[in-house]
Amino acid sequence: MQNASDMPNAEWTRTPLILSFADNPKFTETYGFAGNSGKVNLEGQLLRAPDSQSKTVYVFMHPTSVLHLLPMPTALADAGLDILCAASRYPRNDTALIFEKVAIDLGKWIAYARRELGYEKVILVGWSGGGSLSLFYQAQAENPSITHTPAGDPIDLVQAGLQPADGVIFIAAHLSRAETLTEWLDPSVTDELDPDNRDLEFDIYSPDCPNQPPYSAEFIVRFREAQRARNRRITAWAESELARLDALNTPERERAFVVHRTMCDVRWLDPAVDPSDRRVNWTYMGEPMAVNVGPVGLARYTTLRSWLSQWSYDKSNAKGPMNAARIHKTPVLQIENTADEAVPSTHNPTIYEALATPDKEYIQLKGATHYYLEQPELLEQCISSVIDWSQRKQLLAE
Repeated sequence: MQNASDMPNAEWTRTPLILSFADNPKFTETYGFAGNSGKVNLEGQLLRAPDSQSKTVYVFMHPTSVLHLLPMPTALADAGLDILCAASRYPRNDTALIFEKVAIDLGKWIAYARRELGYEKVILVGWSGGGSLSLFYQAQAENPSITHTPAGDPIDLVQAGLQPADGVIFIAAHLSRAETLTEWLDPSVTDELDPDNRDLEFDIYSPDCPNQPPYSAEFIVRFREAQRARNRRITAWAESELARLDALNTPERERAFVVHRTMCDVRWLDPAVDPSDRRVNWTYMGEPMAVNVGPVGLARYTTLRSWLSQWSYDKSNAKGPMNAARIHKTPVLQIENTADEAVPSTHNPTIYEALATPDKEYIQLKGATHYYLEQPELLEQCISSVIDWSQRKQLLAE
């Protein structure tokens, strides 16, 4: 077996790719020329050696990010693998993102990798937010069922011709955007238009909050219930607003709104809650209290339809365990980073338990953080695990 440490860093190049296909949405939801050209224009990068003869490609896609500069894809390219970093139609902006449309975009890239680039094996790598996307895509490719978005708009994944990937790798990935956001929603907010109007009982960042760490089990249950209740209030409002706009029968078909305080979780302040190797009072975006009120954060600015598709706890089709249970045929490798500042330690075991495929493997990287910053040895372990699994599953020639 050849692993990452056996190979010198490969010489590879970045080849920019553009994939276009026809699209005629009811209204424009993507910014600029792409939203008005009658086409979806996707951008990507192929990382591979100029003389590569590999018949296997590893496809990375995140719903809203571009991944071609992150440590994982470039480290895999350094190890001599062919990597396709594929962007969706929503690069760097998830304001109006519709998950069902992202699945179509990913399907176009997988078909392109086989048809135009000539790859025989396509391995889907779900890193971070790409993990639940990979599960959603593979579930619909194996057993398509969705014909409408949660907002009721037609989007036919049954007839979309989604090609299953030959394998799925789940690295440093959470349950889903909807479930993760709900675990991070600040339940003290009682008025979505006035974030200063808060319930002190759940305002854990306030020194006056009557509940301080270590938190009681009873308080944690009520805190989680309050988080889900807030998500459901926003969902109910989004559905009623869409119905109201539809009844007006005017050109106004959509509306954007702000979701305040979306980085609040008892596990960050009390290490006894969901214990792991992560740093206390810290998240992948920094100090949690600052991020909670800052201009960035999950779902900070979104639209009615996008909320229902990607953030609604009850309505989103992209929830990880639900889709893992629909994957019956595909080999899956899960890699959990035990010091991950973004992914709670409960998430990966939940996905593993839900996966219906009998061909599943689980690896823990002790002490690894979300981005492997200043952890070259742990990054190398991850790459070696990917190569070893790929070869054993006959997805990558030795």
